[in-house]
Amino acid sequence: MNDRADDAAPLDTASTADAVPTRWHRRVLTLAFPIVLANLTQPILGAVDTAVAGHLDGASYLGGVALGGLFFSFVFWGFGFLRMGTTGLVAQSFGADDQAGLRMNIVRAMLLAFAIGAIVLALQAPLIDFAVRTIGGSDDVQRHARAYCHARIWAAPLALGNYVVLGWLLGTQRVRVALATQVFINTANIAAVLLYVYAFGWGVAGIGAATATADALGFVFGAVLLWQMRPRGLPALERAALFDSSALRRMVTINRDIFVRTMCLLGAFGWFAHLGAKQGDATLAANALLLNFQTFMGYGLDGFAHAAEALVGAAIGARNREAFRQAVKVTLLWSALGALAFSLVYWLTGTWIIERLTDQAAVRATAEAYLPWTALSPVISVWGFLLDGVFIGATRTRDLMTSMVVSLGVFLGASWALAGTHGNHGLWAALLLFMAARGLTLARLLPRLARDVGPAWSRSPA
Repeated sequence: MNDRADDAAPLDTASTADAVPTRWHRRVLTLAFPIVLANLTQPILGAVDTAVAGHLDGASYLGGVALGGLFFSFVFWGFGFLRMGTTGLVAQSFGADDQAGLRMNIVRAMLLAFAIGAIVLALQAPLIDFAVRTIGGSDDVQRHARAYCHARIWAAPLALGNYVVLGWLLGTQRVRVALATQVFINTANIAAVLLYVYAFGWGVAGIGAATATADALGFVFGAVLLWQMRPRGLPALERAALFDSSALRRMVTINRDIFVRTMCLLGAFGWFAHLGAKQGDATLAANALLLNFQTFMGYGLDGFAHAAEALVGAAIGARNREAFRQAVKVTLLWSALGALAFSLVYWLTGTWIIERLTDQAAVRATAEAYLPWTALSPVISVWGFLLDGVFIGATRTRDLMTSMVVSLGVFLGASWALAGTHGNHGLWAALLLFMAARGLTLARLLPRLARDVGPAWSRSPA
């Protein structure tokens, strides 16, 4: 069975330069749409968790799930390099038709995922306590957040392993399989949260336990798929090749840069939550609810960024400058159109969505007051999302790290200047300035990246 998005070779270097734009539009959409659908299952799940917590008795339940979810954003998304780094490395091996490299990259990444997951489990008590106390919130909010975190964290090694599975599937352009995997995980999660909360009465802890259950089932599902799709006809895996010093150094450098970049991103959202929490439980809960809009939009537009990762990585693996140019141009166009669609939907239906997510009157009123910022966000955020994918596919991770450090500085300065005088409106304005800075800083570096693609391309992440 050929489940790649394109039935051609990894990258048709003989014909790509002469390809008409229509072929590239079809190729990008064939890759992006299954990834968009797969990605959108994630915020749908988050919306279900929000809706379940939002209909429990009191805003503190919703605040607890929000703080618990933020903790796992740091713990799991903080190690998102396991997905992004795997996609970039695998896509370049795929473009070069390097079957041994495909196998080596996933084995190394999976070993790293399990090692990190074991460390997280060993340090879970101090990690959870520090995160909850640092972010803040009322005593009830913190109590519910701890219950959620302690129930969910036990699946950490398998949740991180799922990142590696997804990275390999995206890098090899097996987008339909990636969609099936994500749908399976999130369907299991939704079923489990309804069972644990409403049938077993486990409350907020049940929401966390449901996600842990789905992560475990999803890893088994993904591991079976990977085994069936493994490269065939290769010699036995040798320890010396697996732990090759230059390959490990490259992987560590890429993952380090992406880790710092991700910590800056999550630090911005953590600071956003902290400043929101200082304005009371209703504002904290309303911001958490509106961030579901941001997350939903982000996951949707990331489908085009993931397509860019796969296509840019394959173009660089094949050392094909024209393929790189077409991949960037076409994914950028479709990302912009997607952002306009999200903004329009949020302007027209945002109030209705808020009413579906919570029946708490104070939270509804507060969220509706800040809804315009959420509707404006897609057209400002899209450029950073797409260019993230371009630079990840190129494994130019140092540029990503530098861009995010600068953008975080912009956000911290703006939040200090605006939140104190304009309250939560100022906080949302600072967040959108942060998103704009991400796109602008990477756009400045794009011409240099384009010049470097070609026969003289260096695979060093520097």
